[in-house]
Amino acid sequence: MTQLTVRRLLIDLEAPVPRHWCGGDAFLTAWFNALSMSFPVGEQFFLDSVRRGFKALPPEQQARWDAEVKGFVGQEATHRRIHALFNAHLERQGLVNGWEGRITARLAPLEQADPRHALAITAANEHFTALFADWLLARPQVLAGAEPRLQTLWLWHSAEESEHKCTAFDLYQALGGSHAWRVTWMRRVALLFMLDVLRQTAANLRRDGTLWRWSTWRSGLRHLLGRDGLLRVSFAPWKAYFRPDFHPAQHHNELSERWLQDHADVLAPVGTASVAPAT
Repeated sequence: MTQLTVRRLLIDLEAPVPRHWCGGDAFLTAWFNALSMSFPVGEQFFLDSVRRGFKALPPEQQARWDAEVKGFVGQEATHRRIHALFNAHLERQGLVNGWEGRITARLAPLEQADPRHALAITAANEHFTALFADWLLARPQVLAGAEPRLQTLWLWHSAEESEHKCTAFDLYQALGGSHAWRVTWMRRVALLFMLDVLRQTAANLRRDGTLWRWSTWRSGLRHLLGRDGLLRVSFAPWKAYFRPDFHPAQHHNELSERWLQDHADVLAPVGTASVAPAT
């Protein structure tokens, strides 16, 4: 058995956040800010999707899933709350969140759809966040100069995303979700996610007045497409999602476990859920 622990992050987000909080790097700051802007509404959708999927299970199967679903919901609800606090600082800096409205409009029709569609979307997004977590946890230099509170925030979020990356996928499978729909939604999610995150990052940089600086573009190219860049490093494990025999547990990240253990002093466990290993 493994466990999903709901943790309270012991950092103070009341104090103002520096404009270029990520080591003075305008691109990285704008990129992380853009991702955070999507999280409150996105995390709410993920936990709602898992709850709906759980309710769609036959009653005799729900007992096996009860603890895992509670752990997943607890972690995602905590992520949503923390990023809402962080996003309030961004709003005070004059940044405008255009991504959230687009997400809300796209997801509205799914409220009456088969819950497996929402779970497939959630599983695709969870795969993205797990790949991002793997990349970030393996490259501490990306956040080396970041404001300490925010460095902790992003590494904690990444570690927990890696920890619960199987839940939506396994629940989709338990409900008889097909491989065809799983990969169809991944294609759609991948396209929309990349367009949206780049669009919001550009909007953040434009309002910051740093969009057309060479240093901004150099950082973006290096961190996304360079030899050790996020997109370049993540392409092969992202593509693995399309295999019929794919499972998120095939990409085990010991770095997340180590980070959570090494930083227990900034984490306050508030609940634990036992999770049966995937078979």
